[in-house]
Amino acid sequence: MHIRLRSILEELGYCQDALSFATTIADARRLIEEQPFAMAFIDVGLPDGNGIDLIEFLHGRDPALPILVISAWSDEHIIMRALRSGATGYLLKERDDIEIKLSIRSVLRGGAPIDPFVARHILSTFGSSAAAASGGVPASAPQSVLTPREVEILNLVSKGLTNKEIAAIVSLSRFTVECHVRNIYKKLAVRSRTEAIFEARARGFLP
Repeated sequence: MHIRLRSILEELGYCQDALSFATTIADARRLIEEQPFAMAFIDVGLPDGNGIDLIEFLHGRDPALPILVISAWSDEHIIMRALRSGATGYLLKERDDIEIKLSIRSVLRGGAPIDPFVARHILSTFGSSAAAASGGVPASAPQSVLTPREVEILNLVSKGLTNKEIAAIVSLSRFTVECHVRNIYKKLAVRSRTEAIFEARARGFLP
């Protein structure tokens, strides 16, 4: 995968000297200690451990670091663990190069790309859980937790826009948008843009 990813990144304009690759968690930790990185791509299955441990390590060092998982693993439990550990987005390796390029651009713009198969699978799981909790009765209209303004902002977040871009669209200051985003996190009991989008879709706030 690293040969394919190197080619994709070079096509996006990154020079070889700006790219570093590691095949194990140990090698990755060594590279991280030697130099800072602007973005990380991680596979879940690594020879010496679980890539989620590396995600937790990276997120703990720098919570703002964009981390995109590109993996063959499509297990819902693994995916949710990765997202809750700090992954910004999650893609399956089967996606073509164009889709991966678009996802990388989205992450760099502050977005949280999720593989369509992954999104459908997790949302269907949420739906099944909600139906079971209500005795099999389909859920009615979502509980009114988010304000219309918060829903508007979260919808823009789901499109991959940054807080600065959102502020320009809704005619608010960047600080006000950041406050709205923090309130959304608190109300939905999440810690990242990715989790907020998933939770909002599961509750019916976003399509």
